[in-house]
Amino acid sequence: MDIHLKIIGILLITLSIIHIPFPKYFKWHLELKHLSLINKQMMTTHTFFIALTVFLMGLLCLTCSHELTTTPLGKKIALGLGAFWSIRLFFQFFVYSPKLWKGKLFETIMHILFSILWIYLTTVFFFIFLK
Repeated sequence: MDIHLKIIGILLITLSIIHIPFPKYFKWHLELKHLSLINKQMMTTHTFFIALTVFLMGLLCLTCSHELTTTPLGKKIALGLGAFWSIRLFFQFFVYSPKLWKGKLFETIMHILFSILWIYLTTVFFFIFLK
């Protein structure tokens, strides 16, 4: 399991870094222009804290993989991470509209790849808890 946590650590740190170009890629300077100041700032602030949380999860997996798999506290943390990523998986299919990706090649590929990633994360963390 340690190797899976190291892989997850690298994947999550990479995912956190991918958040950096979000404002430019999603053209937030145009898209958010009509929002109130509080809504604009909540979007950027929450995106930052999501990226930070994902980065710290990745760092935890890279630096504490043995503890996550062998200690009671580690197993409880794994349960929490499994719950977190299973909820994210649920959102992938039941909150985000298929209109965002259906019929669009790049978006469909991203939908499939991220679905696989959420399934992998959920499975590994729940497996650690149950083991």
